[in-house]
Amino acid sequence: MSQLTLESQVSDIVTALPHSADLFRKIRIDYCCGGKITLKEAAEGRNLNPEVVLNDVKTIEQKIEAKGSLEPAAFGNKTLVAYIQEKYHAGLREELPALAPYITKVVKVHGEGHPHLIRLQEIFRTLRAELLDHTEDEDKNVFPAILEFLENPTPELREFSQKQVIELEEEHDNAGRLLFELRELTNDYTPPEGACGTYRLVYARLEQFEKDTFEHVHLENNVLFDRVRAAL
Repeated sequence: MSQLTLESQVSDIVTALPHSADLFRKIRIDYCCGGKITLKEAAEGRNLNPEVVLNDVKTIEQKIEAKGSLEPAAFGNKTLVAYIQEKYHAGLREELPALAPYITKVVKVHGEGHPHLIRLQEIFRTLRAELLDHTEDEDKNVFPAILEFLENPTPELREFSQKQVIELEEEHDNAGRLLFELRELTNDYTPPEGACGTYRLVYARLEQFEKDTFEHVHLENNVLFDRVRAAL
């Protein structure tokens, strides 16, 4: 990215400079669902100095050795979809069932003394159910139709793709709200003093889950779905 300014959209910054996502997660700037606003607006919305945030982004840009490397945003349509499915959809199907027993254990042992864990478990169960259904529908129905539309934009496929993109982005928005609530509940995934190993494991894996989900949603909302919108 050669020209970063305060008027650059957050989603565009992350598309061109994926490592900036880590900074935006840290300072709680939404780059996936709410990323289509300027960096200035996003920073001011979090009561941050926009110039400081811009300088931090530029520092990341300067450190990245991107010579010759391909980022997912540069992939062709079929490769991008396959990348999303293999890295994120398959990852969710593996991680969410594996993490559930640890959360159950932490709630059982510590829930009475730390009541926020009850809400944490509720949010996790909601996300697990909704994301697994969501990704299955994408894999079986939506992605094949989108790829066909991008190859052969018939009126029927155009109508279907437009409707699906709107619905999927609404579902992404809901997941994003729940993830932000999880971060608030856990004090930025900071385990309490004296937390046991399982407690710490749950927080660490939830934070990684958040990171992966934001990256996942960003690639769909701001790369794949933007391609669909451009073809409508």
